[in-house]
Amino acid sequence: MSLDDQLHRIEIRFDELNRLLSDPDVIADYGRMTELAQERSSLEMLVTAYRDYKSTLRQLKESRALYNESDDPEMAELARMEIDSLEDEEVRLERELKRLLLPADPNDEKDVIVEIRAGAGGDEAGLFAADLLRMYTRWAEEHRFKTEIMSANDTGVGGFKEVILNVRGKGAYSKLKYESGVHRVQRVPATESQGRIHTSTATVAVLPEAEEVEIEVNLNDIKIDVFRSSGPGGQSVNTTDSAVRLTHLPTGIVISCQDEKSQLQNRIKAMRILRSKLYDMEMQRQMDAQGSARKTQIGSGDRSEKIRTYNFPQSRVTDHRINRTVHRLDAVLNGDLDEFIEELATQDQAERLQEMGETV
Repeated sequence: MSLDDQLHRIEIRFDELNRLLSDPDVIADYGRMTELAQERSSLEMLVTAYRDYKSTLRQLKESRALYNESDDPEMAELARMEIDSLEDEEVRLERELKRLLLPADPNDEKDVIVEIRAGAGGDEAGLFAADLLRMYTRWAEEHRFKTEIMSANDTGVGGFKEVILNVRGKGAYSKLKYESGVHRVQRVPATESQGRIHTSTATVAVLPEAEEVEIEVNLNDIKIDVFRSSGPGGQSVNTTDSAVRLTHLPTGIVISCQDEKSQLQNRIKAMRILRSKLYDMEMQRQMDAQGSARKTQIGSGDRSEKIRTYNFPQSRVTDHRINRTVHRLDAVLNGDLDEFIEELATQDQAERLQEMGETV
């Protein structure tokens, strides 16, 4: 099916939705009305761009006819200038239409689970993991997303061996999915008497939070252990077996939660994390089955890849995927990530358009 045929069918459906939404029988059915209104909303930008595109083609046809038929040199020159402008607009709108036709990531609207693990660098890596936790928490607060620490394993010196953050809000995954990978920090540790710069790393995994209906976990596949919490948790710490460890036997995934006072609350949190990890594994399996093309692209790449460097002596942050460097380290670590996120999303779209055969 050609691009024009595809767009024409969508326009017909859009007009049909407008008729249905004014039908008294549909208006009386709230559920049906809501469903159709959402579908119409999802098509509106695309149909508007398509109609602009068709209008541009009509004007272009008229201007070319005027240019070819005019005996007035001045009028012909004006027509030629109009043709140049309309041809540029035609190219722009065609690219916009292809962008809008890109299939949406079904996970984009989901909440996310952000798993941050200290890598190479000992205590310094743990402190960097704490910096990343604060960065994502402040970014989320700025965008009015809700956050919750689901699990934390601290180092005892202000850092984390591992910490899991839940970020809730519409579109959280669409923004944070580009943060998965290895983050590297270059700075002089407070304990370094010679002033030497050390390099440490932390890994970030961003998982869409899976619903129970999306991932069914067989309880017979889970080994459940309970033990005494060793961290914050109120009066019950070290007095009751409130901490929970889940081991998913088929995959070997182990999840521990101990931050809540009750065993039930910790078990619920652990199950949420487990479901999301299993969902992510299934996504990766499907991408492997589809071939290597998408695996090399932004947002679905190898999580062992170094994606960003935070250099303290030069107040520099470099994202290696888009070759983008900014000299405002403090602002970035305080949650000012939008510049990186927007450029990564733009490049991801460009790569997907190339996959459709479009050169941008």
